[in-house]
Amino acid sequence: MADRVTKLASQRAVVIFGASNCFMCHAVKTLFTELGVSWTVHELDKDPRGKDVERALVGMVGRNPPVPAVFIGGRLVGTTDQVMTLHVGGQLVPLLRQAGALWL
Repeated sequence: MADRVTKLASQRAVVIFGASNCFMCHAVKTLFTELGVSWTVHELDKDPRGKDVERALVGMVGRNPPVPAVFIGGRLVGTTDQVMTLHVGGQLVPLLRQAGALWL
């Protein structure tokens, strides 16, 4: 299943694995939208194989629940904490540019 996660995560510049009722997932999506990033989300609670993906993400992220799990340029960045730390530290926008998610 980790292979499926990796494949899905590499299909777009920014991929978020989340849940439709997850507040922190909403916060991450809002941040990316405000930055002008086009993102894709895989909502695990709406995916028939969501529980399997969730188990794979727990192993990758190292916490349960593993959402939101954010991938940029096909690489796991982490959860909300890691994304916000990168943003506050001025490292998120360059990472997004490098992945082709931002052009400005």
